[in-house]
Amino acid sequence: MLHLIPAPLHRAVMPLGYLVRKTYLRLVRPRIAGVSVFIRNEDEHILLIRQSYGPPGWTMPAGGASLSEDPDMAVRREVREELACELVELVLLHEGEETMHGVPQRNWIFAARVASEPVPDRREVIEARWFSLDALPHPLTRPTQRRLKHLQQ
Repeated sequence: MLHLIPAPLHRAVMPLGYLVRKTYLRLVRPRIAGVSVFIRNEDEHILLIRQSYGPPGWTMPAGGASLSEDPDMAVRREVREELACELVELVLLHEGEETMHGVPQRNWIFAARVASEPVPDRREVIEARWFSLDALPHPLTRPTQRRLKHLQQ
């Protein structure tokens, strides 16, 4: 249904939606879950994205998951929706708890490759680029900085 909204309008309202969600999380403090993935290419570079909302900076593909949703399926769904590609060689790197907007979040961090070149949806993801681990862009979002340790283990 959201795909019926023109991309420029969708991008314009994303920051407001982000602010509303952040406020909701802080006030209601529901149990939440999320998934994220380090996607590598044949040169072992990782894919980082810039989003149309949230803190500025480069981040890894990620998204929310239902507490009852299979994390593998959730991360595949997020990548399909935001980058129009399918994950292959999906490996779980870490499962644990993080804090998001002051709320504990169950989190799964994966590594994978993609079957085709990622294409940003231009709604949530406005840019996607490959980076060498020894030449990461600045700024990186705090969650991405924290999660990098799981990739490097």
